[in-house]
Amino acid sequence: MQMGPMIDMVFLLLVFFMVSAKPVKEESDIPIGLPGTVAQEESVEIPDELRILIRPDGSVVLNEQTLDDPSSRAMPELVRVLDRFKKSAEAARSEILVTVAPHDAAIHQRIVDVLNACAEAGITGVTLADGTEP
Repeated sequence: MQMGPMIDMVFLLLVFFMVSAKPVKEESDIPIGLPGTVAQEESVEIPDELRILIRPDGSVVLNEQTLDDPSSRAMPELVRVLDRFKKSAEAARSEILVTVAPHDAAIHQRIVDVLNACAEAGITGVTLADGTEP
């Protein structure tokens, strides 16, 4: 049996398959739209910081809105608002700032309750200020 024509056929088949084969598309070449936040057409005004006032009677005011009962230690409304603020600030990739401004006559336990609410919402950028209302 002659090997020359067989080797020629193998090379011809090899060339044929190399020419007729399509290159494999890598995964990075495939355009895929991943789920995520949608870009908005209008810019949304997010306040740079939240200002939490603690009044002498124990009421908590967040950006001119009174939240929770003065006797509530868990403060679920404040935690819910702070959590939404944190999520919106993270989506906008902005820094989360909260200023706690207790009145001089506010009890210290109420200040601790507000700081606990901030910690429960996952906010670490908390500063203290004086409790004078603008």
